[in-house]
Amino acid sequence: MDHAADAHRTDLMTITRFVLNEQSKHPESRGDFTILLSHIVLGCKFVCSAVNKAGLAKLIGLAGETNVQGEEQKKLDVLSNEVFIKALVSSGRTCILVSEEDEEATFVDLSKRGKYCVVFDPLDGSSNIDCGVSIGTIFGIYMIKEGGEPSVEDVLQPGKNMVAAGYCMYGSSCTFVLSAGRGVNGFTLDPSLGEFILTHPDIKIPKKGKIYSVNEGNAKNWDGPTAKYVEKCKFPKDGSPKSLRYIGSMVADVHRTLLYGGIFLYPADKKSPNGKLRVLYEVFPMSFLMEQAGGQAFTGKQRALDLVPKNIHERSPIFLGSYDDVEEIKALYAAEEQK
Repeated sequence: MDHAADAHRTDLMTITRFVLNEQSKHPESRGDFTILLSHIVLGCKFVCSAVNKAGLAKLIGLAGETNVQGEEQKKLDVLSNEVFIKALVSSGRTCILVSEEDEEATFVDLSKRGKYCVVFDPLDGSSNIDCGVSIGTIFGIYMIKEGGEPSVEDVLQPGKNMVAAGYCMYGSSCTFVLSAGRGVNGFTLDPSLGEFILTHPDIKIPKKGKIYSVNEGNAKNWDGPTAKYVEKCKFPKDGSPKSLRYIGSMVADVHRTLLYGGIFLYPADKKSPNGKLRVLYEVFPMSFLMEQAGGQAFTGKQRALDLVPKNIHERSPIFLGSYDDVEEIKALYAAEEQK
């Protein structure tokens, strides 16, 4: 790789240019999606800057409030939530917003209303802020039916109806991964330009991976198929065992799975019989990205994107990653059902 030549490249594909190029392929497009996305990107840049300064700005301390999930909110959570809500409302392209931090959905005033619903987790993995582990923002975008007053029902759709999904990871570099239903692309923030540059075009997850990612601290509460699968990862009858990698920040774990292959598991267990991760703004966007990259996402009962949530903070188990690895866990659940 010629780093000197790379340093002087002038044909950089920024995320704005990339999305405008995609838009030009659809002559009927009015640019609404492009405008919405530019506001999401701006929100991510702001949060990235705040995360980098968290220790200096004394933003790490607890905000002294508990969110709807019963988790203590970090000040950064609150800040990130406000940033995204303001950015999304001011885009003039949204009508309903669902955030992990807010108990109720936010309905945008008529004067600023558009045709998109955005579901998002403004700062996923925020319990890791203090120790410098990668955290991130996850989002999914739906389009609502034309006409009529928007309602929560407009958001309670299966994940397969999403028009786009993505995440932004704030780690050693700031990485923005996006799919609008035509493959998955990754962009990295160049701090000197303040622009996201295309660094991972057309991401494809390997068909089978060598890594499994799960919180083994919950092993005593797992169901049979999950326990059998993890046992198989550690003590395979043939071949090498899989490596365990678990960060505990969904964005970071899924990002690694997407690039290197393998499987990410967050099963239901005796403590959380409905699973722990939220359907709308964690399970759906990540499942959407996995499928677009050639992988699979499974809930233990069905394809994850076919799930129809009954409320905005519903939870679900999830197994997602390389196609062949998810096939194995599906086979174990099918065998369990036949007993």
